[in-house]
Amino acid sequence: MTGLLLRLAGPLQSWGDHSTFSVRDTCSVPTRSALLGMVAAAQGRRRGMPLGDLTALGFTVRVDRPGTVMSDFHTVGGGLPPERTVPTAEGKRRPAGSGTVVSHRHYLADAVFTVAVTGPDDLVDQVHADLTRPVWGPYLGRRSCPVEQPFLLSGPVPDAVDRLDHLPLNRCRPIGDVDVVPVDFVTETPGAEGSTGRMTLNDVPVDPPPSAAVPSPRRHLDGRRYLAREVHVTTRELPARSCAGTGLDYLDRLAEHLRGARP
Repeated sequence: MTGLLLRLAGPLQSWGDHSTFSVRDTCSVPTRSALLGMVAAAQGRRRGMPLGDLTALGFTVRVDRPGTVMSDFHTVGGGLPPERTVPTAEGKRRPAGSGTVVSHRHYLADAVFTVAVTGPDDLVDQVHADLTRPVWGPYLGRRSCPVEQPFLLSGPVPDAVDRLDHLPLNRCRPIGDVDVVPVDFVTETPGAEGSTGRMTLNDVPVDPPPSAAVPSPRRHLDGRRYLAREVHVTTRELPARSCAGTGLDYLDRLAEHLRGARP
């Protein structure tokens, strides 16, 4: 099995797990549903379209920087006439005096993740082609969170998961005489060194029944279901020299590494 290497970085990211309209949460790591959605968007699939052919993809996440959770306060529909206010779940309009909807939206600020995408060779080749020339550009969980470049770090390569141990870390090296740094890896199965923690995420998308397969926002929201899965978090020690800093220092180290990496 071959794989791709992606870098997920930007000012803000948001990986919802059990969001409602009024409270939009974020997980501490990218979710499977969001990563599959990123691929589907690159392929030009609309919301609500089946994703079953992408289930063979696997994702291993390296946490370069966990980021900081921040909350943003939104109001929607205030001061508008009734016919232009936010509709209810039944498609009706809200009565006078209740047209303003308040929501709290949570984000990860200044986070960076490196992701190994693995799967059958033909599927990985197709995903690589789609991400190279996406129909709709990738974003980090929400359309208001554009992805920072470089995004697609490699074409199909063998041992993509193992390469996460060697790619430069997008973080500053600790001050002092430090030889190793702790780095979290999030996997779908326990690592060779065993997992040091577990998380349960509601992020496995289930295709809607055929009767709801025609793409539309309503059918997407009503028809798509998500199953829970358990992921394993392993904290491993990588050489402190892997820390390549931020900004141009990191980009220079990354470019040098990619030029020297074997095909």
